[in-house]
Parts: sequence; structure tokens; C-alpha cells
Amino acid sequence: MLDILSVSHVGIRVREKSVSVSFYKKFGFQLIQDVGFDEGHPVIMKHPSGVVLNLLGPATTSNGPNILMDVDEKYPGYTHIALTVNSLGDAKDFMKMNSIDVTGSFSFQKMSAIFIRDPDRNVIELD
Repeated sequence: MLDILSVSHVGIRVREKSVSVSFYKKFGFQLIQDVGFDEGHPVIMKHPSGVVLNLLGPATTSNGPNILMDVDEKYPGYTHIALTVNSLGDAKDFMKMNSIDVTGSFSFQKMSAIFIRDPDRNVIELD
């Protein structure tokens, strides 16, 4: 067994640095450092909860569907990040106030979640 202590960060490839940074700032992520976005290195953002994002770029293909969730063919790879929130009701209110569409939801036993998309259509699950 490998003694894993925690998730270090989540890497997300994005098209436009300023658009994605603005989106994630709405959720409380703070810009830590841009270590060379235009050369394919990350923009590092950190949330007060400790969650770290590496926004990588720039994407080199044209706009298209996020193949991991939006097409019938299912390719291997990461499909989404799931974040635990204090209140799903508050999260829904936050999305409405910030004009962020809720693209899906589910309830199963004691678990409920909503799904949203970032500007590049990457899926974010809020539990």
C-alpha cells in the first residue's frame, strides 16, 4: 500500500486564463501564482479549504464538447471534480446569484449533489 496523505491539487486545462481565473475566484479560490500559463505551465489557485487548482493552458484545439461527459462515446479519463459544501441549498442560491447554470443533480440514499460547468465545460460536482 502507498501511504497517500491527501490530494495535492487538481489540474484543469483551460482556454482563456482570465475567464477561468474569474470563474474560480467566485468560489473563493485565490490566485497564488502564474508560473507560465502561455508556455503551458499552471496558474495556481487555492481555496481557503485547502483545495488547490492548477489551471493549465492554453488549450490548443478549437472549442468542442468535453468528450468525457457530453458524447455517447465514453473515453477513459477524469470526468469531474467533486467538492463537499456545507449546504447544498446555499450552493444552489450561490449559483443562481452568479448566473451559473446547474446542469444536473441527483439524490441517492443520504447523498445529494448538483453539477455545474466551468467556462470550458469541465464538470464540477457539489455534494
